[in-house]
Amino acid sequence: MSRKHRREIHSCTCESCVTKPQGEIAEEHRAINRLVAGMDEKCRRRFVGFLAHQHGRGGIASLARITGLSPKTIRRGVRESQPPAAEVADRVRRPGGGRKRLEQLNPGVVQALDELLRDVTAGDPMSELRWTHKSTLQLCRALRRRGFAIGRKTVARLLRERHYSLRTNRKCLARTQHPDRDRQFRFLARQRRRYLRRGWPVISVDAKKREMVGNFKNPGRCWRREARKVLDHDFRKDAVGIAISYGIYDVCRNRGFVVVGTSHETAAFAVAAIRHWWLQAGRQHYPDAKRLLIEADGGGSNGSRPVAWKWELQKLADELGLILCVSHLPTGASKWNLIEHRMFSLISENWAGEPLVSYEVMLQFIRHTKSDTGFRCRAALDQKTYATKVKVSKEQRASVNVKPRRVLPKWNYVIRPHRGPAKPCQ
Repeated sequence: MSRKHRREIHSCTCESCVTKPQGEIAEEHRAINRLVAGMDEKCRRRFVGFLAHQHGRGGIASLARITGLSPKTIRRGVRESQPPAAEVADRVRRPGGGRKRLEQLNPGVVQALDELLRDVTAGDPMSELRWTHKSTLQLCRALRRRGFAIGRKTVARLLRERHYSLRTNRKCLARTQHPDRDRQFRFLARQRRRYLRRGWPVISVDAKKREMVGNFKNPGRCWRREARKVLDHDFRKDAVGIAISYGIYDVCRNRGFVVVGTSHETAAFAVAAIRHWWLQAGRQHYPDAKRLLIEADGGGSNGSRPVAWKWELQKLADELGLILCVSHLPTGASKWNLIEHRMFSLISENWAGEPLVSYEVMLQFIRHTKSDTGFRCRAALDQKTYATKVKVSKEQRASVNVKPRRVLPKWNYVIRPHRGPAKPCQ
């Protein structure tokens, strides 16, 4: 306790302390006052009240004279320092008396309630309860139809006693997850460490969900004096356009780069975004790099199966003169892609509750996305139209210089540039 709030030590004025200041009783009273002076108000009140209760009759007046506290304060401390009063012996009703609980009078109600809450056989398969929300009201009505006189409060009490509670659906891994899932994750980690140790570039790529550009509601909340008014329906005719954000996350530098497209998410658009990142940021920070590791999801425009993705990467490798090492995440594991929780989550949090009324507003939100760990992000707009359903010819497919890796070749492969002078970068 600070000196400012410390209570001065009280001097006892009882007869023993006045006549015999060096006696045992006077020394005991001084010790009590020293303890009381170092306590806060609550502890002081309860401590003196406890001593007064131990003293017996006349204890309140005696402790008031010793400590200088008010008798009213000491009485309150006596009440607070004592445990709740025990049950009186001369009670009218014996322990266990009174009306019996419903489950004691009719034990079948518990079994009926468990049958109604069972997932598979929720009563009659054709009953209405099976296809409705199982609230206490619905359960109460179902039990009454079975002949039980029961109320909603009793149903709620029975549910709590049997460890039921309101729960949401819990996501878990699919039972049929790929047997090579863990092996691929270990290979990805080894590859990433190897590249980072040698100073080679490592990027994680993915496309964010399609956004409607216009005065539409954006999930989330933000601090405002008044709620911002937006359109009540997200109709395509009311939108300025469609925004497809393709992100490139630089793992080594903790930097992001987003290319916002306005047409379609295709393999050509994905590779164009990677090319844009390399020309604007990659080659400046990795001038001596000969290899580039790309970590991508297993599906979508940059999936492991589309031939168009590999054909576009081959053109990029020929243009930049880089060896592109591509590794895909296993099926159903896209949420573990680094870009998801290191870049896209920060962008979504930054524009939460803010309508994306124009492409420029969207780009500004992306460019001003930061984190305490030093993450920064750049953004660019790509208004080029990318055609869909483009088929790769047999000659183009044969010209792809792809070499599968020995470890899980369906997910890991290397694309080398063809021999000859590379096309100039613009």
